[in-house]
Amino acid sequence: MGRPAWLTPAVLTIFISGCLMMSVSMGARQAQGLLIGPLSLERGWPLATFSLAVALHNLFWGFFQPFTGAAADRWGAARVAAFGALAFGLGMMLVAWGGEGPTIIGLGLVSGFGLAATSYSVVLGPVGRAVAPHFRTTAMGTGSALGSLGMMAMIPMTQGLIGTLGATNAVWVLACFSLATIPLALMLHKGEVAARASHTALGAAQSIREALSEAWGHSGYRLLTAGFFVCGFQLAFIGVHLPGYLALCGMTKGAGATALLVIGGFNVIGTFVAGRLKIRPKYLLSAIYCARAIATFLFVMGPKNEVTLLAFAAVMGLLWLSTVPPTTGLIATLFGPRYLGMLFGVVFFSHQIGSFLGAWLGGIIYDSTLSYDIMWMSTVAAGLFATLVHLPIRDAGVRAAA
Repeated sequence: MGRPAWLTPAVLTIFISGCLMMSVSMGARQAQGLLIGPLSLERGWPLATFSLAVALHNLFWGFFQPFTGAAADRWGAARVAAFGALAFGLGMMLVAWGGEGPTIIGLGLVSGFGLAATSYSVVLGPVGRAVAPHFRTTAMGTGSALGSLGMMAMIPMTQGLIGTLGATNAVWVLACFSLATIPLALMLHKGEVAARASHTALGAAQSIREALSEAWGHSGYRLLTAGFFVCGFQLAFIGVHLPGYLALCGMTKGAGATALLVIGGFNVIGTFVAGRLKIRPKYLLSAIYCARAIATFLFVMGPKNEVTLLAFAAVMGLLWLSTVPPTTGLIATLFGPRYLGMLFGVVFFSHQIGSFLGAWLGGIIYDSTLSYDIMWMSTVAAGLFATLVHLPIRDAGVRAAA
C-alpha cells in the first residue's frame, strides 16, 4: 500500500515534530483531571482553587490562540512552538513550587499561553497550507489524531508518577517533558520551509484585518464559533471533574485514570475517522454534538459500574476531538488556508471560554451542592443547542479555491 498523495516529506516532517510537541502539551493538559484532587489534598486547598487555576488555563489558552495562530501564519510555526514549549514548562514549574498565587499564575496564565503556542492552530496551519484543498480535512484530521496520541500516553504515565513520586513531583516531570520538546522546533522549521517551496498557491494578498472582517461577516463562521463554545464546556467539565464524580459514585481511585485513558485511546480513532468521512462538515458536527448529549444523559441516568463507565468513555472518546477536523476543514473551505491558524484561533477562543466555565463552574457547583447533577444536565442541554446551531451554516467557500 503506497503513501497517501498528500503525505509529502514536508508534511511528514511537520507531523513528526509538531505533533510530538502537541502530544506533550495536550497530554499534560489532559492529565489535569488526575492532578487536581491529589494536589488539593497535599496542600490542603479547596477544590475550587485548582478549579479556578484550570479554568484560567483554559481561558488564557483560548485568549492567546488567535495571536499565536496569527504569529505562526506570518512568521512560521517553529518559532512560536519553541517559545510555547518553554512557557508551558516554566508554567508547570510555578505550579510545582507551590503557593496559591504561583499555581494560579503558572497553570492559568503562563501554561495557558504555552499551550496556545503548541497546539492545534499552530501545528495544523502549516499542514493546511502544505496540501491541496481536497486533502485538507483528511490531512488535518490525521494531524489531530497523531497529536492526540499524547493524551493517551501521558495519562497512565501521570497516574504512575502520582503514585510513586507524589503529585507535586509529577508536575516537575511534566515540566521537564515540555522543555525537552524545544529542539523539535528546528525540525518543524525544516518542514515549513519545504512546504512553502512546494505549495505556493495561497490566494490573493489579504491583510489580517481584512481576513477577520471577511470571516466575522459570514454567518456560518459566527455559528461555528457558537458551537465550539459548547465543545469546550463539555470537554473541560468531563476531563477535569469526571474522576471526582466517579469517586462520589463509589468507584475506585483508578477508575478516573482508566476512563481518561479510554477516552484518549478512542479519541485517536474518532479524530482520524472524522477527518476521512465524506460528510458535509456541518452535518457531521451536528451529529457529534447530538451523540454527546445522548451518551451523557444515558450515563448519568444509568447505573455506575465498570461496564457503563468504559462504554461511556469509549463513546465520548470517539466524539472527543472529532470536532476539530470538520471545524478546521470548514474554515479552510470557507476562507482558504492563508490565515487558517488565526481564524481557527478565534473560534477556539470561544471553545476555551466554554472550557473556563465548564472547569470552574464544576468546582463551584460541587462545593455549593456537593453534587455534579446540575453540571451534567447543563452539558446535555448545551449539546442539544450545538446540534441545532450548525445546521443553518452556509458552507459554500468564499476562498475555497485558495
